[in-house]
Order: sequence, then structure tokens, then C-alpha cells
Amino acid sequence: MKLWDKGFSTDKKIDIFTVGSDRELDLVIAKYDVLASIAHAKMLHKIGLITEKEAINLVKELENIGETVKNGTFSIDDNFEDAHSKIEFLLTEKLGDTGKRIHTARSRNDQVLVAVNLYLKAELEQIKNNTKELFDVLMDLAETHKKNLLPGYTHLQIAMPSSFGLWFSAYAESLIDDLYFIDAAHKIVDQNPLGSAAGYGSSFPIDRDFTTKELAFETLKYNVVAAQMSRGKSEKSTAFGLSSIAATLSKMSMDICLYMSQNFDFITFPDELTTGSSIMPHKKNPDVFELIRGKCNKIQAVPNQLAMLTTNLPSGYHRDLQLTKEIIVPAIQELKSCLEMLTFSIKNIIVKENILDDKKYDYLFSVDTLNDLVLNGMPFRDAYKQMGEEIQRGEFTPKKDISHSHKGSLGNLCLDEIKAKMEKLF
Repeated sequence: MKLWDKGFSTDKKIDIFTVGSDRELDLVIAKYDVLASIAHAKMLHKIGLITEKEAINLVKELENIGETVKNGTFSIDDNFEDAHSKIEFLLTEKLGDTGKRIHTARSRNDQVLVAVNLYLKAELEQIKNNTKELFDVLMDLAETHKKNLLPGYTHLQIAMPSSFGLWFSAYAESLIDDLYFIDAAHKIVDQNPLGSAAGYGSSFPIDRDFTTKELAFETLKYNVVAAQMSRGKSEKSTAFGLSSIAATLSKMSMDICLYMSQNFDFITFPDELTTGSSIMPHKKNPDVFELIRGKCNKIQAVPNQLAMLTTNLPSGYHRDLQLTKEIIVPAIQELKSCLEMLTFSIKNIIVKENILDDKKYDYLFSVDTLNDLVLNGMPFRDAYKQMGEEIQRGEFTPKKDISHSHKGSLGNLCLDEIKAKMEKLF
């Protein structure tokens, strides 16, 4: 069954090529097509296009289909193009002509649009909550390890003293920036496109405010052409949010891989969270974090994939847009798994102590030693020159009783302020 069936068949090769992976991907959005169809059925009754009994029967049967989606027994076999055609078939099979009425005043285009928007909206909310969970873990670790010093690097050269408190809370605060992108994407998808039909509206007197309220959208996508043009833009805006979080997770995973190596030896993890080598018995490999790094780097390419797919398309619907699901749905699932694994793993991190006691880190304190000379009255430029000469002669004696007190420094992490900033997002 095809929603556009006119009584003749297409070549089998055309079917295979045009359907692609829609059947598999539509299992993910079937739940949302059911919800949108329920709202649509209620609206059709409200404006008098179907009877109260027909609306009740449609809603009841749609709820039954929704249960099969929820328990995993809903399927889309090769006789159907997608979830939409399968659901309409089930309604018609059960309700006869009443089932055939569900497609009144809508097109598959706005049917897909509203289901995808509902899907993206729900997934963005879940990702936001998962990110907050990681944030909370990082902030707890920052508090626990705020006095544990850590070498800070620029150009991968030892630079100045840092701390695990700074390191953990730096990534926590970075996640707040990432959620600004997630919220922006959420605002874009939280607009109801249902009623735009094929992109030019309908001659039926539909009530779009009713479905907007029923589906808990913040607002309508008013202009029907703009609603159709949101296909691709919604996915791309979501991808930018995913990409931002992915960049943070990737960078932290890279740090973890470095810090676990014997050359750094700042942290380790329990044996059950690492893997070994087939020939080297001493190895503890950070495979989990290497995979998070790799997967998140792939996710960072998703906005560009979607941009290339939708570049130079004129207004109106084009079949190219079907391919957005193949890009965005796996990316969402991949990021959720990375968030879950990093949150799970980082809880078990083992932080080494007294790292800076090693003499090779003495130069970390050159700036603080220099600043001490300035505080005692020496001009900065003279103090810098003197310190450089002492280092060149091998006569540098570090001042290790450092005191950093300004906001955001290792002596004043502002953890409460960072938490307050995050709370404003919820």
C-alpha cells in the first residue's frame, strides 16, 4: 500500500530505490505519527468532517496501534512504504471507510513533518536531561578533587598549575554552552507544521490551533510554505546541537586517553572499564574513550552532511529530504550512547595525587614565582627577564605555595555559580 497509490504499480527497482531505509527508520517515528494522527482525528471531528463515533473509533484504534509500537510488536513489512502507510492500512482494515477518512485534509508531507518534529523535540529533551546528568557527575568530581593539582598545558608543553577541580568543572561549564544550541534547536522544532499539507495548505476549514494545543507545541509554523521549508532545517539545527555536545565529549575523551598513558599517569580506571592487548600483558587500553572520541568526531560532521544534502533546493518538497532521516536518527542514537557511556565511566575515575611533586613539573610555577617578584615591587618586564635568565642558567627555584583567588581560578572555582547557570536552563 502506498499513500499515493492510483491503481497502478511501479517497477520493483524503483520501489527499492525510493523507499531506501524508510521502513527501518520509521519504526523510530511511528509513535509520533500515531500521536499526530490522534490529534488530527479529533480536529476532523471538531470541524465536522467526521462524526463523533468515527473520531472515537479512530482514536481508540490509533491508541491500540500505539501500544504495539510501545511493546515492539509493530512492524513495517515490504508491502508498505513507511509507517504512515502501514498505520493507515491497519485503521482501514479494522474500521473500513472510517479508516480511509484519516488522511482527509493532510498530505504525507505534513504528516512526516509533524512526526519528525515531535520526534526531534522528544529526543532533544532527552539529550538535554542526559547532558545534565553528566554535568552533575562532573561537578561532584570537581568538588571532590578541587585540591588535587594537575599540570596545565599550552601547545602540549607544561604551562601553569591547574587542578582536577578546574578540569572537571571546565567540561561541566562547556556543557552549558552546548545546551544553548540544544535549546535553540528545540525552539525551532517546537512549531506545529500540521495543516500545511503538501506545502500549500488545504481547502478544508481545518483548525491548526487545535492540533497545536493537542500536540503541546509552543506555537504554529504559520506560513504553510515556511512549514514545508522547515524540513531539513529542523534536522540541521538539531545536528548543530548534537555536534556541540559531541565536540565537548570528544575533547574530554582525548584528555582522558592522554592522562591515562604512562607518560602522563594522572588518572586510571578500574580494570573492568579498560581492555587489554592480545600480546602485551601490561596494557590497559582506554577503548571506551577512544570510541567516544571517534563516534563524536563523526557526529561533528553531521551538520555538514545535512547542509550538503539540502543546499540549493528550491522551496517546496523534494524527495532528497527523505534522506535526512538516514543522517539524523543514527546521530541522535549515537550521541545518547556516548553520553551514557561517558557518564557511567567517569564516575569510576581514579585520580592520582601529588602529581606536581615530580621535579619535571617545577617550571609550572615560573609564572607564580615571577608574579611574586612583581608583588614585591619589581616591574613585570624586569621580573620576566630575571626569571628567564635564572631558568637558562638552571638556577630556577619554584615558589610552590601558590594562591589563585580570582573568580574561576583553581583557588576559586565558582562551582555554585556554574550550577546556577545550568539551573537557568531547566
